[in-house]
Amino acid sequence: MAVQSVGIVGAGQMGNGIAHVFALAGFDVLMTDISAEALDKAVALIDRNLDRQVSRGKVAAADKDAAMARIRTTQTLTDLGACDLVIEAATERETVKQQIFDTLLPHLTPDTILTSNTSSISITRLASRTDRPHKFMGFHFMNPVPVMQLVELIRGIATDDATYRTLHEVVEKIGKTAASAEDFPAFIVNRILMPMINEAVYTLYEGVGNVRSIDESMKLGANHPMGPLELADFIGLDTCLAIMNVLHEGLADTKYRPCPLLTKYVEAGWLGRKTGRGFYDYSGDTPVPTR
Repeated sequence: MAVQSVGIVGAGQMGNGIAHVFALAGFDVLMTDISAEALDKAVALIDRNLDRQVSRGKVAAADKDAAMARIRTTQTLTDLGACDLVIEAATERETVKQQIFDTLLPHLTPDTILTSNTSSISITRLASRTDRPHKFMGFHFMNPVPVMQLVELIRGIATDDATYRTLHEVVEKIGKTAASAEDFPAFIVNRILMPMINEAVYTLYEGVGNVRSIDESMKLGANHPMGPLELADFIGLDTCLAIMNVLHEGLADTKYRPCPLLTKYVEAGWLGRKTGRGFYDYSGDTPVPTR
């Protein structure tokens, strides 16, 4: 099962990063989004990020030019039907993902592998809605994709060995490391990471510490590169809440109950860096804690 052409659904933070690494590794990339503006911004961002890699000596200028030439964009989702591999990197809502796959299915080749970059949703359930559950996997990249080394490979209950082996080889070709995870809520990374972030929000909610003291404590006391509240803002508080809800509902354990303060911030539209305000206010030159 050779993979040369890769279709990416979604030109947001994850989608453009995935396009970046695949194009740089020599794959032909076709990226789609409902917004032409989002596609233009994604291509411009990839160009800037590759320039940064060139300036640091990590990428040759000729390789950067070749990578940019491999990236095409379209607003027509069904154009991705001819690709060898499709990576869905849309918003973390199951109904949206199902609609994307439903639209794509009639246009796929018999050999196209379908994957989702979901950080928490059941791969078996997503796959069961398609005509190829044996060729469906979770393909979870970490953010920011060009920097982070790990890719979680999640097999659904019907995923066959050939599909798994093919995607494992693809991960190696893009210069990353695969970790195999079972199809249980939030897989490995977010099963461990999100409850820690949620507990940090509880620590803030209960007045044990303020935003700055919580983040500084974890950076200096546990040697974390980012504090948990700073990291939550970077990920997006809506995404954190969505994953906690998947854990809480999927495992039926009260230890995964989302903190009410996290819910309140999301209700307020304070989603972190992408909205300019979360546990920090990003409107000035330096982020300022909001609590």
